[in-house]
Amino acid sequence: MKKVLIFQGGWDGHEPKLVSARFGRLLEEAGYSVEIYDTQDCLADKEKLAEYHLIVACWTMGQIPHEYVQNISYAVGRGTGLAGCHGGMCDSFRNDTEWQFMTGGQWVSHPGGDGIDYMVNICHGSSPITQGLEDFPVCSEHYYLHVDPAIEVLATTRFPSVHYYHISNKPIDMPVAWTKFWGNGRVFYNSLGHHDDVFDKSPNAQELMRRGLIWAAEGKDYAIENNLTTERFENNAKMY
Repeated sequence: MKKVLIFQGGWDGHEPKLVSARFGRLLEEAGYSVEIYDTQDCLADKEKLAEYHLIVACWTMGQIPHEYVQNISYAVGRGTGLAGCHGGMCDSFRNDTEWQFMTGGQWVSHPGGDGIDYMVNICHGSSPITQGLEDFPVCSEHYYLHVDPAIEVLATTRFPSVHYYHISNKPIDMPVAWTKFWGNGRVFYNSLGHHDDVFDKSPNAQELMRRGLIWAAEGKDYAIENNLTTERFENNAKMY
């Protein structure tokens, strides 16, 4: 059976256990075997990590041994998917730049805090993740991120929504959800999920997340079926 590893922890305000349990249920319904860990020690064996179809990060504002980031990088490079939401993946390890490089972005602010009403605008294009989905409203934190220009943006939201120093700049469309590649692996991120119930209040947010999780997990079989190797990615791996 296809296997998923979820590691959860960090700041309790982001409800990592509730979010991890929700994602676990969604993946089990899709036919995956899910393992959930409360410790980062599950990341210590890079060869074991490379056996999973998907790694889900649900760990906010913490520290991580850089060796563990390298192990995830190794596994994802070989086709294991990587996915997560909100602070659980892109405000996880602020001091590890390779983590930010791999995941595609880093939280920097949520002007106005929690309880901001805003729209999530779906970017319709070639991605199966967004097919048939419509724009939807959210009441939550409004995430401002620094992002990798290589990402494929799946959904955006308009800034500014509240008065703060950033309003001196022109209005911008901030990515909410995206995909990217890391070696042979697929990476998916969704900035929604400050609290677990956002996925109940905005069903399209959960559907976007469900599709992204599965898309990332399917990359491993694609890599195997197409005989993709990692040689072209690893000449400069030692620089990290």
